[in-house]
Amino acid sequence: MGLRINTNTASINAQRQLSKNQRRLEHAQSALASGSRIVNAADDAAGLAISQNIKGQVKGIRMARSNAYNAQSLIQVSEGGLNEINNILIRLRELGVQGASDTVSNIEREFLNQEAQQLIKESERISQSTRFGNKQLLNGSGGELEYHVGPFAGEENIIRYEMNADATTGELGIDGLDITDKSGSRDTLSAVDSAIEKLSKMRADFGAVQSRLQVTVSNLDIQNENLSAAQSRIQDADIAHETSELASASILQSAAIGVLASANQNGQSALRLI
Repeated sequence: MGLRINTNTASINAQRQLSKNQRRLEHAQSALASGSRIVNAADDAAGLAISQNIKGQVKGIRMARSNAYNAQSLIQVSEGGLNEINNILIRLRELGVQGASDTVSNIEREFLNQEAQQLIKESERISQSTRFGNKQLLNGSGGELEYHVGPFAGEENIIRYEMNADATTGELGIDGLDITDKSGSRDTLSAVDSAIEKLSKMRADFGAVQSRLQVTVSNLDIQNENLSAAQSRIQDADIAHETSELASASILQSAAIGVLASANQNGQSALRLI
């Protein structure tokens, strides 16, 4: 190639290579700074779309997991209330057994009955005051509850549960207990046994739905783990690769600058011939 003054082709080529390596250097720096392989949509348009879709799904799964945990908490609060009522029933049964024997007199049965009546009132108070937020749980007014435990809107993402637990003293049949005499004490035993059976059914119902929610949480945890891994493979930067790109681009940039400086001197050679 002859010597030219107006057009320095070598310089233009060096500028192009410098610009190319500058872009590589800036991309590697951005990837390392952000931790993301896809710095711009142009880097991987399809990958960006897929990763953003997965990101939305992962966020939904995490919130659904929180919903499932809150549902478990609601059940645990309910079951805790039933446990205390069950303890009251056990104590009422003890008092009934004690009052059914002639080892105590009618005067002492009055004392036993005083305790029994206070326990019955406390049982009623627990059934009316056990709440999760503003929702009453143990007086039969719960109704159907819906727990959204999935990232999408379909019916398969909803767990429905009928909160029909009614642990009021009237429903349990213990509101009219009286152990002031032997007959009443013995009637107390059968009434309390029936109440314990009803209470056990409610607790079994709570235990069943709680077991289901535990499986739901476990499944959501697995989905969260696998989808997060998939998103990471698509979007996250490979630090080893990006550091190699950074080193390579930096070296080539320095070389391009040196070549450009040399190419800019080519016109001087042509001037020596004039």
